[in-house]
Amino acid sequence: MDIEQKQSELIDHFVNRASAASDAAALSSVLVEATSHPSLFAFSEILALPNLLQLEATENSAYLDMLRLFAHGTWSDYKSNADRLPQLIPDQTLKLKQLTVLTLAETYKVLPYDQLMQELDVTNVRELEDFLINECMYAGIVRGKLDQLRRCFEVQFAAGRDLRPDQLGNMIQTLSNWLSTSENLLVSIQEKIKWADAMSEIDKKHRKDVEEKVEEVKKSIFKADIDFRGHEEICSESGGVMDYEEDRSRPKRRRHPIS
Repeated sequence: MDIEQKQSELIDHFVNRASAASDAAALSSVLVEATSHPSLFAFSEILALPNLLQLEATENSAYLDMLRLFAHGTWSDYKSNADRLPQLIPDQTLKLKQLTVLTLAETYKVLPYDQLMQELDVTNVRELEDFLINECMYAGIVRGKLDQLRRCFEVQFAAGRDLRPDQLGNMIQTLSNWLSTSENLLVSIQEKIKWADAMSEIDKKHRKDVEEKVEEVKKSIFKADIDFRGHEEICSESGGVMDYEEDRSRPKRRRHPIS
């Protein structure tokens, strides 16, 4: 099963459980379980559920803020607001650090080790590389190359995170620009196709004209050859008659008897 299909199934599972939660305490428990699951990295569908509003202005409202953190935040965001959020269990801490790597990989394609160690609270390179390999690349959320010489992680692929509300406008603008560029490229390609078709027709016509001229030359050469051969035959026959006539008109020499 690929990661996208697994994500979809997990999202549906937790959406159904959160929708069926009977009270705020049960709903909070579902949110903790969802943010702890090792294979779930998208939370916007859960966050959009209407019954999550029942957590607002209650003693469980911090769990709603926690879900927003996992949808859009990083480990640094948690540390800055830890006094207003539920204490994370180890699985949640791991998940939030994985999501932090995804956020960085969305912005930069080369991540310096020093930056990663600071963002993830990692104390040495060995620990950092083990985390990137075992918890990120093996999980399928990122692909890349560890460059120990340059002390950086070169990102080749990173799974997308949930869009923040302020990102939607930029995403729409980016897609609009892409659509406009694609349409202009399509027009350019169509014009080149028309030009190629026109050049092909011109080439066909030129080739046809050349072939017709070649045929005319062949016919002319053939006709000239026939005329030449006919003239040769006529001259040959005339020469033979004249020789015969000249031979008949010559006086014959008589032989005298030998005395």
